Amino acid sequence: MCRWIAYSGTPILLSRVLFEPTHSLIDQSLHSRMGVETTNGDGFGIGWYGDDTAATPAVLRDVGPAWNNRNLREVAHHVRSGLFFAHIRAATGTAVQQSNCHPFRYGRWMWMHNGMIEGFRLMRRDLAVAVDPALYPDIEGTTDSELMFFLALTLGLTDDPPGAVARMTGLIEDTAEARGIRHPLQMTVAVADGERLWAFRYSSEGRSRSLYFSTDVTTLRSLHPDAEFLQNISEDTRLIVSEPLGELTGAWNEVPENSFGLVQPGPDELRSFRPARRTP
Repeated sequence: MCRWIAYSGTPILLSRVLFEPTHSLIDQSLHSRMGVETTNGDGFGIGWYGDDTAATPAVLRDVGPAWNNRNLREVAHHVRSGLFFAHIRAATGTAVQQSNCHPFRYGRWMWMHNGMIEGFRLMRRDLAVAVDPALYPDIEGTTDSELMFFLALTLGLTDDPPGAVARMTGLIEDTAEARGIRHPLQMTVAVADGERLWAFRYSSEGRSRSLYFSTDVTTLRSLHPDAEFLQNISEDTRLIVSEPLGELTGAWNEVPENSFGLVQPGPDELRSFRPARRTP
């Protein structure tokens, strides 16, 4: 599968998250502790929003492994952002090519995914036909992850992200049921519009891939008053990660099974999630 990080909060250099922690995403590309594979070397991508939150996010993707990519290191040590994604890929049957690397972008929206659609080869045509014809030409790659994104866009992502993701998962499960596939979907998904960040954890069998969110900064400061980096970030700063970046006591909380979180200006939200299916 894959590993990913979503950051929202005080603008920081990307390298502070991607390279500096003891179990950073770069370290996870070689030494994942909770993923299906230890090594995630089938490409990587980063996407970030600049000062103008309404603008299209920048995206850098490459097919090589993240651990020795000079361009990634160069960009990460010079780009500062208050909302960014990073993803390292372990391919699950589709080609290792740049257009298949996450995150995916449409307008000001970004999307990344860890997991798979079981039986995707059998369902690909049915799902592709369900994409809005006006959106279909913008699909660049061949992954189930990107097709999930465009299905969510078709089903109302820009107006109602949780509802659109619920309808997307329901469509996949309905399509799978018609083909006799019992547990089709495994996903942790992050999606952002430049101001807000949503993260979903769900699987058809109820055994989802790992996902964690960071404890609120105020609590962390009380637990670790000597941690200097905590003094320089805002109280609404959050990280959502496939696996914890370090061993700081009390820093990480597991996202509950079948749930989604919203990080936004003001109070965050954590709610239950279920697909919107046509069939019971």
